[in-house]
Amino acid sequence: MMDATRDPLGGSSGLERLRRLLRSDDGLLGTLVASAQELAEEPARELTAPVAGQLAGSPAAIAARGPRVAGRRREYELLVEAIYEGYLLHYGTPRVMRVPEDDLRLLAGDQLYAIGLARLVELGDTLAVAELADTITLAALAQGAEHSELADAVWAAGARAVGWGKSERHARAKELLLAGDANAIEAMRTSALEDAPPS
Repeated sequence: MMDATRDPLGGSSGLERLRRLLRSDDGLLGTLVASAQELAEEPARELTAPVAGQLAGSPAAIAARGPRVAGRRREYELLVEAIYEGYLLHYGTPRVMRVPEDDLRLLAGDQLYAIGLARLVELGDTLAVAELADTITLAALAQGAEHSELADAVWAAGARAVGWGKSERHARAKELLLAGDANAIEAMRTSALEDAPPS
């Protein structure tokens, strides 16, 4: 069984390191990892515009650029990649996993959430644990309302909060989403760009 708190494998991108970490698992997850050839045939999922056009990359890349994670960027990039891959197994097209059955997708997604959150707990970053828990919940609400652009904005804003810290603007955006306010998407997009340099 894989130790979710250690990354014994090298690699340059967080997504490739996640693939290699999962591939090293002797259990179920290791059998569900896509081959390098399969991955080369499909582009990695990034956030939709306009947030992505202004703050490019996966949520992991966004979080890893923030000042809160300086000195631990690779670890944060890997753990956010794991959590985001878990989310994509539940609601979208995963980037490194190939899971043929819906029930198995949910199980694998839950395991990836656990891997990422265990790594975060080991770092002692309770703010990021809370932000990512909120992100998972709010993105699920957006998906339940069939609003994938809002879900992408939630992920971008949540990743920004992990990298840069929480803000009043982000707290307000979360409140708007929970209230079902139509302004929630613009508030999330604005929150995602707060204090973040252009990519």
